[in-house]
Amino acid sequence: MVTKIKAVQFGCGPIGCSVVRYASQRPDIELVGAIDIKESLVGRDLGEIAGTNNKLGVSISADADAVLSQAKPNVVFLTTSSSAKVVYPQMEKCVRAGANIVSTCEELAYPYRKNPQLSADIDKIAKANNVTVLSTGVNPGFLMDAWPLFMTGVCQQVKRIKAVRVQDASPRRGPFQKKIGAGCTIEEFEKLVAAGKLKHVGLPESIAMIASGLGWKLDEITESIEPVVAKTRVKTDFVTVEPGQASGVRQIGRGIRAGEELVTLEFEACVGRSESYDAVYITGTPNSEVVIKGGTHGDIATAGIVVNSVHRVISAPPGFVTMKDMPIVSVLGFSA
Repeated sequence: MVTKIKAVQFGCGPIGCSVVRYASQRPDIELVGAIDIKESLVGRDLGEIAGTNNKLGVSISADADAVLSQAKPNVVFLTTSSSAKVVYPQMEKCVRAGANIVSTCEELAYPYRKNPQLSADIDKIAKANNVTVLSTGVNPGFLMDAWPLFMTGVCQQVKRIKAVRVQDASPRRGPFQKKIGAGCTIEEFEKLVAAGKLKHVGLPESIAMIASGLGWKLDEITESIEPVVAKTRVKTDFVTVEPGQASGVRQIGRGIRAGEELVTLEFEACVGRSESYDAVYITGTPNSEVVIKGGTHGDIATAGIVVNSVHRVISAPPGFVTMKDMPIVSVLGFSA
């Protein structure tokens, strides 16, 4: 008999709904509450919003304290923001309610270099309340950090790591297409980048995780960002991109020590791209190269790793952990 884990969904946007659709299929998870401040969602059934086959009998509420107090969840799926500062007060509510957390906040995937004090604060409050906090996802959380680190387990020496993620963003959700600047003029793209409103979040965090996992002390982590310029007209369900406009973003993160580039992460997401793939290249003993042809569907994979991490998080020692610290996360196969 499977003992059910009581879960609350905090954030009912596209990623939150994807998490709900997967979690609701699992016999080991019972969704007992839902939180979102968007007025058009409050009071509606979580299953209806998420697009499950049936209503779940869980009403979405804007009152996080009330939901957490009444539902008493074992875990909260926190899918509200990429910003660590935005997410921290929400985390604090969940932790003080005695709930473990699996979050998708990219800045918390490995925040020790960029936000050391916030990292310490999360760890302290989690330990004080005997719960565990993890932030994960497809990227950061797996493709460009945890996966490359796992691949080094068969190496006797590693000199350099390169990870590449190239994806056609046409089938992705609307907010993602807007986040990568699809449909912007080049001038609009550059203004949004300068304002910090347009970018894929997570490359510096992934580089820091890889370096820590390999015991490398980096002198600096750099990141460049530029538009992918459309050559032809591209139309998706959410945007129309004319030739000369930005169809997406290209970012490169570099981890450097003594002038040498030890870690390189190349990320490109744009609408209308003819090829998608994920790849990891390790220079060492032995050399290693793995390519996922067709790429990895980001939304499906994010929901998968978030839900699949639940048992690991609940059984982990209290505190703030990252994917580098976790035992291997795998699907439990209840549907088999």
